[in-house]
Amino acid sequence: MATGAPAKKLKTNPPLIGTHSGTFHADEALAVYLLRLLPTYSNSPLLRTRDPALLSTCHTVVDVGGEYDSSTHRYDHHQRTFSSCFPSRNTKLSSAGLVYLHFGHAIISARTGLPQDAAETETLFEKLYDDFIEPVDANDNGISAYDVSSPDVKPRFKAHGISLPSLVADLNHPLRLPPPTSVPTDLTDTAILAPSNAPLAREELPQAAEDARFQQASTLMGTAFLRKLALAHGKWLPARATVKAAYDARHGVHESGKIMELSGGGVPWKEHLYALEKEVSGKSGEEGAEKVLFVLYPEGVEPGSKWRVQAVSKGMDSFENRRGLREEWRGMRDQELAGKSGIRGCVFVHAAGFIGGNESREGALEMARRSLVD
Repeated sequence: MATGAPAKKLKTNPPLIGTHSGTFHADEALAVYLLRLLPTYSNSPLLRTRDPALLSTCHTVVDVGGEYDSSTHRYDHHQRTFSSCFPSRNTKLSSAGLVYLHFGHAIISARTGLPQDAAETETLFEKLYDDFIEPVDANDNGISAYDVSSPDVKPRFKAHGISLPSLVADLNHPLRLPPPTSVPTDLTDTAILAPSNAPLAREELPQAAEDARFQQASTLMGTAFLRKLALAHGKWLPARATVKAAYDARHGVHESGKIMELSGGGVPWKEHLYALEKEVSGKSGEEGAEKVLFVLYPEGVEPGSKWRVQAVSKGMDSFENRRGLREEWRGMRDQELAGKSGIRGCVFVHAAGFIGGNESREGALEMARRSLVD
């Protein structure tokens, strides 16, 4: 019996993303990249224009149009009536924050394999906003990291996550990137320079060249975000259990409870330590109860690795230590340091006293122990 030919699957065009032309900023560059991390938008073309008629043809519009309505996929924040913030935060959202607010769980799930409704996904959702998205929101909305009018000046948000040192540090870790979106390949830096190498005026820039530069900016912001996510998922999240175990066992390292040991090597421990101490302080009612002053860890997992002793700073953004390594050791190395301290195997103590090294665990522990007293 004859059968009909199988029905052809209709090819649908990917949804068109729109944003404004002209000077571009970090928020819409990131917003576009975040959208393209989702299957729905992975092959989406981008239209950069300020023409309302052209923007009306776009499926999704970010950072332009004077409208915020997720039901029609409009994500602008420039209108006078806009005041939306991330839950439990005070920083007004930019286009990056708006896209992240609505699609962040799906993006994290797509990149990590975690279910969207998993507790771990929610934890990462909050952390990535604090560490990366919020400072982008603040920057675009002209919000200072510090309220200088307050007598007790404290940071409003974590600004260090998008600092150059932080972004460079992230490059120490490999990252699996999604396939790049298609961009013009015949546009280089010289393509938008005058013959004399003098920069062209903005009104003379070819739109295609400007769009190519926007794509560079979008990739810059997007890959930085992906590195933050990969590190948070692959290192920071698992580290919580490691740090908690070390924190609970700290009295076995030293009776004071002020020295903690991470025997498996260095992990992202600071944020977890502060959180654990806050939990303990809340339960005991004592704000300063038994705070850890030094953390020990081997430099590597190989047998015979040298050890580090690191002072705990007063906060995530602080360069001031709760207590540093001994003043008279600072800036010394090797035999000079061993002779001064009377501790075998000394390698170094930083001039600022926040970190030191020793050939053995026992030596590093002794350096910490002696630094507990004046």
